[in-house]
Amino acid sequence: MSRVPTAWLALVAAVTLGAAALVVPTRAAIADPLDSCTPTQGAIVAVDFGAWSGPLLRGCDATPTTGLDLLHEAGFTTTGTVHDGPGFICRIGSPAFDAGAERPAPADEACQLTPPATAYWSYWIAPAGQDQWTYSPLGAMSQRPGPGEVEAWVFGGTDIGGTTGAPSFTPASVRASGSTPAPTPTPSPTTTAGPTDPARPTEGQVEAVGSYLVEQLTDGDHVDYGWVDYSRTIAVATALAATGGQDGTRTKIVDYLRTHVDAAIFPNGESAAPHTANVANLALLATSTGGDPRAFGGRDLITTLTDRVCTATDADAGCAAAGDFAGAPGPMAQASALLALKRAGVTPPAATVTRLTAQQCATGAFGDRWLAPGEFCDPDLAATTLAVLALHRLGGQDAALGSAKAFLTGAQDTDGGYQPYTGAGFTDTYFTGYAAQALAALGVADRAATATGFLVGRIVTGGGLSRDPSNPDAELDATVAAAPALAGRNLATLGDSPPPAGPRPDLVKGVSYLVAPTNLIDGRYYESFPGFPEFGLSIDGAYALAATGGDDTKLRAIVEFLRGGGAVGDSGFTVDMWLGVGTDSAVGGAIGKMALLAQVTGYDPRSFGGHDLIAALKDVTCPKLDVQSGCAGAGNYRYATSVFGQSLGIIAQLRAGQGEAAGKPIDFLKGLQRADGSFPSLIPAADADKDVDSTAMAAMALAPLTDDPAAVTAVDRALAWIASTQKEHGGFPGAAGDSTNSTALAVQGLSLRGDTYARQVDRALTFLAGQQNDDGGFTVAAGGQAGSDVRASTQVVGGATGISFAALTRDVHDLPGPDPSGTPTPSATPTPTSTASQSSAPSAAPTVTGPSAGTGGHSSGNLPRTGWSIVTITLLALVLVVAGVLLRISARRRAVAGAGDGS
Repeated sequence: MSRVPTAWLALVAAVTLGAAALVVPTRAAIADPLDSCTPTQGAIVAVDFGAWSGPLLRGCDATPTTGLDLLHEAGFTTTGTVHDGPGFICRIGSPAFDAGAERPAPADEACQLTPPATAYWSYWIAPAGQDQWTYSPLGAMSQRPGPGEVEAWVFGGTDIGGTTGAPSFTPASVRASGSTPAPTPTPSPTTTAGPTDPARPTEGQVEAVGSYLVEQLTDGDHVDYGWVDYSRTIAVATALAATGGQDGTRTKIVDYLRTHVDAAIFPNGESAAPHTANVANLALLATSTGGDPRAFGGRDLITTLTDRVCTATDADAGCAAAGDFAGAPGPMAQASALLALKRAGVTPPAATVTRLTAQQCATGAFGDRWLAPGEFCDPDLAATTLAVLALHRLGGQDAALGSAKAFLTGAQDTDGGYQPYTGAGFTDTYFTGYAAQALAALGVADRAATATGFLVGRIVTGGGLSRDPSNPDAELDATVAAAPALAGRNLATLGDSPPPAGPRPDLVKGVSYLVAPTNLIDGRYYESFPGFPEFGLSIDGAYALAATGGDDTKLRAIVEFLRGGGAVGDSGFTVDMWLGVGTDSAVGGAIGKMALLAQVTGYDPRSFGGHDLIAALKDVTCPKLDVQSGCAGAGNYRYATSVFGQSLGIIAQLRAGQGEAAGKPIDFLKGLQRADGSFPSLIPAADADKDVDSTAMAAMALAPLTDDPAAVTAVDRALAWIASTQKEHGGFPGAAGDSTNSTALAVQGLSLRGDTYARQVDRALTFLAGQQNDDGGFTVAAGGQAGSDVRASTQVVGGATGISFAALTRDVHDLPGPDPSGTPTPSATPTPTSTASQSSAPSAAPTVTGPSAGTGGHSSGNLPRTGWSIVTITLLALVLVVAGVLLRISARRRAVAGAGDGS
């Protein structure tokens, strides 16, 4: 019997054929004559084939729309990658070089995945009037060439910030009026080692940063360089608010600033323009520390800002243009003022917002001073970060934030840091500290983690941070800038108090629904088809009852039913057939799920239902890739075809003290994580497979590994990605829409870092409460099929308690219970604990049963993820059609091809 379902092979073939169709080169267009482009009209593109000892070729597009269109209309052909589509230029060709053969050749680059940073076509732009190349932060499909612009494509290596590998020719030499220079051959690309997981700051390191800052104070309350530096004094107090643990000193600084507020905000007297940055930053400090920015040392800082909004250019009044906050020297102070107003509950005047957004450079960055139209913009990371934080808090600025995000991700150096200015050649702590905050606010979790890891590497003796590699000593400015990011905070939310808790699911009613005789058959099991128990769903119900403590009698009955074999009538389908322990069709996910049930309820997983389930998990751990044996790679559990199944097995092994045996399964699971922090549903996974449910489950499996920095980082990245997917109503996306299943699992995962994600958890629980029906059960998805669903309800009831599967415990094995032989017990009235007794860090239970092999639980039509398993329905349909001996064959096939989580 084949262990690879035909449908799966068909899917692989379809994907392969579809992917192959994507790698199709474009046909060369008839290029516009070069004289059709002028310094003020049209755009020029230059392509350097020097890596193959070829020429530098250029072409013109008199009416370009995108960078990709410019290439094609200039006479070049391109090929994208299968992974990223035609917009990621993988090959370029020209009829004027080597008969149009595109480079690199297929033998050198398959163009299936994104090429390495050491060997790819890098993209450079130079707008009209600019005579230096800028690494494009946008792709060719997003870049809009301006009149007189020149663009260049160079093959070789450069980092994602474009700090190396720039064209060897100048923009002026290839503009419409320039001649074509001879290119410099590009060196052969070299291979570099892959990135490692970034370092994560420890509590001790964050505390040391705070201690260093305190030591820089004069008299313990201000920064003094022979004069009082109010700007740095405010910055130190704000940084201490972020790091915590220095409340006494922080309070002392704030009191000092209250006493000297006029000197801080009106250094030239009240008749002159205020020091806008100090006004704004004092207001932010007051808000972040629980104070009132409207009554700070006798000053209303908010009114000081709003009363001095410029209506016209007036140099004497500190107004560079209408919309300025008087005295603001550039975008950084303007953004700080906007953020201060918004955090104080004031909607800034529209002109002040427009003034800031109009200063955004073509690259998406912001400069360090006010720029005139067309003036060259050298990006400033501190100004860009404050602009991002302000616009993000204001809302409704998606276009500006999207451009800033593209710049920030493109400008980050390979070590995670940022350069202080274009072409600096080294990375800078001060600017990286700011950029890390912006990346986190924009939801770019992996980039933020890399930037934070860079900052950890700059911590020196004494707790401060050095500014750059040339100076090993700590610097105040660098340490102040890095402190919020190291503490996992940012200036836009620092000190925010959590909102009042919203409605919560009624778990008492939820348990009553789960144990109702119409749902819990004979008080012992759930079924997905009349007369046939659904073992995975029954375990889900047991997990829910264990988490709530709602009905220990029913919980014991379910466990004893499963421990006793799970036979119902004369069907012949048993738990042993479902698990397949000791056979070639053993299902790792199912074994892990059953072992975890034993551990949760106080039984011995080494002697449960006649099996040593912990030994069985070790036996089904794959030594290598072997598709025919159900192994997707070394460390994968056999036939665990989902992240759910893999995670369940790991949790069971870790709870049994088998950390060494779980080592390879853990490594396999880590290897499934995407660059953005997400995990797929299926094993093996499709490129687009990113799943909230599975990501939460993987986080729960890795969370106990607190001594493994890579695992800690993986959990942090996973949770950050989950949080970024939350919908406005509080729910999370799943295969069935905005589903209770996905939301429940998201909450359960986010509760692993309850302090960080308290707001997201609260909103999600409010969403779940809104999906509960009068009978106590829960719908599958918002706006979906009406009525309660048993599977969804097991997951919501269990998960809403906030207990991870790695910690779930409810020992019922000593309670009086039914005979494991299967004799039914009379139904008892459920006695669940009240909602008020639930964990203070609530979370939601996953579809522990997980997705089915071949579908990943992503059902179609009216079959939601939390509904019946496709494999189960198929099996049971066969049961109705076929009798006798065919039942055992279909059951065995279900064990082989069933869900890796054992559903």
